[in-house]
Amino acid sequence: MSPQASDLITLGHRIRHFRGERGLTLDQLGDRVGLAGSQLSLIENGRREPKLSTLQDVAAALGVDLADLLSRDAPNTRAALEIELARAQKNPLYGALGLPQVKVTKGTPLAAVESLVGLHRELARRASEAIATPEEARRANTELRELMRDRDNYMPDIEQLAEDQVRASGHVSGALTHREVSVMAERLGFSLIYVNDLPNSTRSVTDLVNHRIYLPPASIPGGHGLRSMALQAMGHRLLGHERPGSYAEFLWQRLQINYFAAAALMPREASLSFLSTAKRERELAVEDFRDAFGVTHEAAALRLTNLATSHLDMTLHFLRVTGDGALQKGYENDGLPLPVDVTGSIEGQYVCKQWSARSAFTHTNRTTEFYQYTDTPAGTFWCATQTGATDAGEFSISVGVPFAQAKWFRGRETTQRAVSRCPDETCCRRPASEVSSRWVGKAWPSARLHAHVLSPLPSGTFPGVDDTEVYEFLEAHAAE
Repeated sequence: MSPQASDLITLGHRIRHFRGERGLTLDQLGDRVGLAGSQLSLIENGRREPKLSTLQDVAAALGVDLADLLSRDAPNTRAALEIELARAQKNPLYGALGLPQVKVTKGTPLAAVESLVGLHRELARRASEAIATPEEARRANTELRELMRDRDNYMPDIEQLAEDQVRASGHVSGALTHREVSVMAERLGFSLIYVNDLPNSTRSVTDLVNHRIYLPPASIPGGHGLRSMALQAMGHRLLGHERPGSYAEFLWQRLQINYFAAAALMPREASLSFLSTAKRERELAVEDFRDAFGVTHEAAALRLTNLATSHLDMTLHFLRVTGDGALQKGYENDGLPLPVDVTGSIEGQYVCKQWSARSAFTHTNRTTEFYQYTDTPAGTFWCATQTGATDAGEFSISVGVPFAQAKWFRGRETTQRAVSRCPDETCCRRPASEVSSRWVGKAWPSARLHAHVLSPLPSGTFPGVDDTEVYEFLEAHAAE
């Protein structure tokens, strides 16, 4: 639930509290401020955001200071419980249960409200205990994702830094060359050295005494090219990084150097010229952007998220999903409901089987992008998905936009369409009742270890195992 929505609920309770103290009905207060009682009811229930002038009128009519009306504190104990319950019922943890929301009225006993809030607290506590990964890492990563969402994934200072460094290297157009990257290093006083014996846990090592940046002799699997690794190492120096004092600071530095490397490989002005032309011609395509600058599909997709909102006036989302459906990376500012755990973390959560990020794996022609419209509870989204593979297994890269923005992209004419009801678990996370009743208690799968540091074990009868997949597998093979 967004902080803004939470504040509206508190505001509504405070207005209702002060109105009740003064013995006014909704219609009576409405007459004093020039609003219908039904409109005031929407405000009191947190379903409509009032204008500042309306709040000033309400405060005057109730005889309270505007600051008191806007306080984020609940007006009394019962209101605090009702606000907590409203927030809990909006939480994806509760939404995944597929249960209806309880509407609390004036006649609802206080004991009943306390019991409901207590149940939600216990549900959240048990969900937190079930997470089998380092809490600090998950919390820091979630906070960083929310920060970048607030910034539309755009960092203007680093954009300008990269633009200046690339221009100074002599680069004019096209893909940034290895020679130009070397010139950038030389301008910093460093030389690039390629060796075969880098520590397995490192991408590069920078010698601050002898001013050398050590790199592997060839690109490592997964698309981390030598240019990108060299630029990341330079990013530390250009951004004045010190040894990180916490995991959160480590992640922040990693984000900054990755952003710098991407902004250097796909400079802002050249990228915007390319993307603006493609948008004007209604031919936006990640694969074209990728090929124009000689980068990976994932790098081009992520770079599009940096520029789309701030410069192309569109919201969008990005997903990297493993072959089994687990979300490895994700970003959205277009309202796509990403799966989250109780802490708000998305890493390791399973995306809906109806999304193109997963359905693309069944596409016969996987050399080109797969296009799909998906109807969700949050609206209809168009997505373009490209699949790939590493030694660790298959993955997909998806970039998508709300339906109204699809008109700018190649592939908008696709007839491929799916319906997703997630987070309702009956969509794709629970087996059909008849299948479940046939196999519950009659299956004993051996779970695959989930080693990703940020990934929780998916919940099920057996920890780490997706019951739905197990039962459907047995159902399919039972007749053989």
